[in-house]
Amino acid sequence: MTPSEIVIRKANERGVAEHGWLHSKFSFSFAGYYDPKHMGFRSLRVINDDIIEPGEGFGTHPHENMEIISYVVEGALEHKDSMGTGSVVRPNDVQRMSAGSGVTHSEFNPLDDQAMRLIQIWIKPNQMGVEPSYEQNTYPPEVKTNKLKLVASPDGAEGSVTIHQDARLYASIIEPAATVVKPADEDRHVWVQVVNGKLTLNGETLETGDGAAVENAAELTFQGVERSEILVFDLA
Repeated sequence: MTPSEIVIRKANERGVAEHGWLHSKFSFSFAGYYDPKHMGFRSLRVINDDIIEPGEGFGTHPHENMEIISYVVEGALEHKDSMGTGSVVRPNDVQRMSAGSGVTHSEFNPLDDQAMRLIQIWIKPNQMGVEPSYEQNTYPPEVKTNKLKLVASPDGAEGSVTIHQDARLYASIIEPAATVVKPADEDRHVWVQVVNGKLTLNGETLETGDGAAVENAAELTFQGVERSEILVFDLA
């Protein structure tokens, strides 16, 4: 079997936006950052690495026809939406909002003494105009340490949140010298996002903020160099 080519998107190559209260790094084109070479990967459209200062946030704003996943790394995220949902998202939580036919929401850092770091993910849906919906689950470290834990899928398998797309999102914490293997599936395509740490992917070194695209995925072997947290997208 010919190894898949791994194309690395280094952390320092990402787009950057500074708004004083918001510090953002964009893996793909977003808002005022445009790079025609980085418009997304398969159905994955947005990976924004945001730091929101204490007490600050996004006021009420609209979305439609997008699967929006929020993954809090540090701090807390307070969410309110036009469906009547009010919640606080913390590390180890996965929040999914299907914007569908249209929804408005706000997102704030409710803490007055700590910045909040958030990975915000947008996945293009395979159904337009669905009824908006919200879901939030918790995946403690023990269920994702040195293994790939399914946290989002089209069918809600294994307690994952449900999205309207043939895409699966896995979260993993990989300890130093530990090995995690994702079996080959050459009909699928994989994006890896390093949340924290340092590891190797099929021998290629990845560090905090790096991404990696793998078309027609052969077997993928992750090995921890430092304690690492990663998100792995399995895409049609």
